Amino acid sequence: MSWYRSDRDNNLVITLHIQTGAKRTEAVGLHGEALKVKLAASPIEGKANAALLKFLAKRFNVPLSRVTLKKGAKSRHKVIEIRQSARGPGVLFKSLKGN
Repeated sequence: MSWYRSDRDNNLVITLHIQTGAKRTEAVGLHGEALKVKLAASPIEGKANAALLKFLAKRFNVPLSRVTLKKGAKSRHKVIEIRQSARGPGVLFKSLKGN
């Protein structure tokens, strides 16, 4: 199993492992069956989830309304759906190269 897949409607579904309280928000590599993302936000009152969705919308160049938290609202392990993205999951690895 991979950390990403396309569903039957051709939407991208990604599995993430989240670490909050980082200096900056970035993807840092694989963590088991998930992509690890460090967030520069605290997990208080949904701030980390909001920061994560904004980060993904920007990285995939889609409106925030197309990024949905499907599972894991109160967990480090999250499943996100990105609807109608013209970009593939590789855009998250740009942050691994320092871009």
